[in-house]
Amino acid sequence: MSKKAIVLLAEGFEEVEAITPIDYLRRAGVEVTVAAIGDSLIVKGRWSGLKVTSDAVLSKIVKQGANGWDAVILPGGMPGAANLAASKETEELLKDMAASGKLICAICASPALVLSPFGLLAGKKFTCYPGMEEKAKGGSWSDDRVVIDGNIITSRGAGTAGEFAIAIIEKLIDKTAAQKIAETVLL
Repeated sequence: MSKKAIVLLAEGFEEVEAITPIDYLRRAGVEVTVAAIGDSLIVKGRWSGLKVTSDAVLSKIVKQGANGWDAVILPGGMPGAANLAASKETEELLKDMAASGKLICAICASPALVLSPFGLLAGKKFTCYPGMEEKAKGGSWSDDRVVIDGNIITSRGAGTAGEFAIAIIEKLIDKTAAQKIAETVLL
């Protein structure tokens, strides 16, 4: 049975942090749904202005909750992370995923700006973009490039997006699948 992941995209997302996990997970055979925050399927990135056409609008599919996916992935970037945090649907999905013990993955500003305010870093070791840890409450910050604590995977930024995606694959599938993708992309 194929694993399923949902990647949440909000206006101003960091392109590398979104596209790398989408691509690597799909290469590994994970069924990835890209969900837009807001009313439009098209979401614009922060730096390059890359426009991504999402598979769905989160407000239309959030009722599937944790039953729909094995993992949720939150790219960072500003104002993308702040826009994720402002979304009630994002909060609803994340809390449902956490209650179900599903994998919650956040990179860059998203651990501090999204996971922390929703109480998902409480008692957890995490990492995030340097300096953003000052905005996080309830967790223990690490300067490691990728941190895995139970069902929470966090990472630092665009430069760690490949390692982040490989860590997600290892947790979702297994170490062999993760190593195969890492070798394929020369990570």
